[in-house]
Amino acid sequence: MITKTFFLAALVGLGASGVLHASDDAASSVSVSFNQPENFSDIGDGFGSTKAGEQANLDAIEHYVQHQAKKYLPADQQLEITFTNIDLAGEFEPWGAGMDDIRIVKGIYPPRIDLKFRLMDASGNVIREGERKLRDLSFMMNLRLNNSDRLRYEKTLVDDWMRKDVRPPKS
Repeated sequence: MITKTFFLAALVGLGASGVLHASDDAASSVSVSFNQPENFSDIGDGFGSTKAGEQANLDAIEHYVQHQAKKYLPADQQLEITFTNIDLAGEFEPWGAGMDDIRIVKGIYPPRIDLKFRLMDASGNVIREGERKLRDLSFMMNLRLNNSDRLRYEKTLVDDWMRKDVRPPKS
């Protein structure tokens, strides 16, 4: 029991000191911002969305982008992303009491993400930049391994975009 407690305390200490934060390098080379998220089409957590639920979704998207960027972004490059609109897949349909927090996902409610980005080299020279309107009208047809993730459709959009715009071209 003492060994288990010591191991847990050591693990917490390493995490607090930053030793276990493998994504710090990626996070420092990736800047994520949200331009007027209060005006986003749908980032909420229910029909009567809460600020805490909206912020949780934004935080999850930011964390995911920073985590995924290390797969595609060369170590000497920097990426700046500004999300200008997000419309999560599905909608909250007013079915009645107690049903207004259930997101109904149908093919007519595809995920949509609008963003601006700038990819720079180590000297700060712009390699690529632009605006993208990410859409997946066939999102219900794609196989996903993590069907319990509430943002799985939006994360797939981000992954597809990173493979196209962030990953260096093959020589």
